[in-house]
Amino acid sequence: MESAEKPEKHTSRVPVITVLASIVGLWATYFLIVTVRAELLGFPSLDLMLLLRLLSTLGGILVTVGLWLVLRPFDDRRLWVKITAALVLALPAALLTAQINTVIFADMQQEIDAKVQQAQGLPPEAEAEANSEQLMSDQAGFVFATERERIIDFATSRYFMLLAWCALYLALLTGEKARDAERREQQFRNAAKAAELQSLRYQVNPHFLFNTLNSLSALVLTGKTQAAEKMIQTISTFYRRSLADDTTSDVPLREEIHLQKLYLEIEAVRFPLRLQAHYDIPTDLENALIPGMILQPLIENSVKHAVAPSSGQVTITLSAREEYDRLVVTISDNGQSAENRDDTRPGFGIGLTNVRQRLEARFGKEASVVSGHVPGGYATHLRLPLMRIKERAAA
Repeated sequence: MESAEKPEKHTSRVPVITVLASIVGLWATYFLIVTVRAELLGFPSLDLMLLLRLLSTLGGILVTVGLWLVLRPFDDRRLWVKITAALVLALPAALLTAQINTVIFADMQQEIDAKVQQAQGLPPEAEAEANSEQLMSDQAGFVFATERERIIDFATSRYFMLLAWCALYLALLTGEKARDAERREQQFRNAAKAAELQSLRYQVNPHFLFNTLNSLSALVLTGKTQAAEKMIQTISTFYRRSLADDTTSDVPLREEIHLQKLYLEIEAVRFPLRLQAHYDIPTDLENALIPGMILQPLIENSVKHAVAPSSGQVTITLSAREEYDRLVVTISDNGQSAENRDDTRPGFGIGLTNVRQRLEARFGKEASVVSGHVPGGYATHLRLPLMRIKERAAA
């Protein structure tokens, strides 16, 4: 029996370009500060010192890159482990930079040492020149008598410099972990919203299917075969169109209206004399985007609570308009039972609640649903941000 594979653990990483920029920035700052200091103190042989210092800086950059490569395996460890690794691993790196600096400045150090020895017992002006050379040697980090002492002294200063970079690297790593956590949280929120929208959408389809199958059954039982055949074809077209798209996507208003026309054609087979449909959709709003099947529960409510109980003709109107950069879609009817309808009537509030939940999941507080009595009937108004197909493509 094969065991299930464990999901691969994600490790946050600081981008390589960011790491290299931090290393180069650190050593470039060091090079600039030391160079300006030498200029202000009037050190001799500045051109030669500049070249040697540049080589020493490049060596420091390479050592720091190596330090980063050694620290990288600790990126996913606990903070105290990373700090301990930085404290320990920065020490050999500092000694290596000190050794590189000693090798680069070796010839100049020998020359300075020779001048200092020759200056003993010479006239004051010669001794002053030797002292100047010794001052330059002191500023370069070679004030101690033995090479070992010089390396240790220089490594001490470089150690704290490398620790400063390690602290910067840990800060960058912490920031990257925080950004990864935010990205994952946003992905989870998007997935949850998509699941919620799908769930609400699927609540509509079974309800509609139940109603249409009941209608079809009634036609068959009463022997209305032609009407039943037409209804089957319309149902097939309706489901083919309604289930073809992503359940969480927006659709152009013209497509949503077309689906509702198919639905009302299906219901018109049940109520050929009582159901009339009227559409008032401006041409410039046909490409406005609206959640797919969002109007379905509202149309069903009008059929169930206005057309079905009525003995006379009922007109269901679907209209749309633009209002202060918002899309307003209205579903209204003039059913005789409109005065008896309210949100507490069994079954009436379910569809409206579904629509509210879907709009809230999709747009948050930017969308609203207002439903209630109007002169001569009942109406529901949907207000949502006005988005068009071109705007979505550009986004």
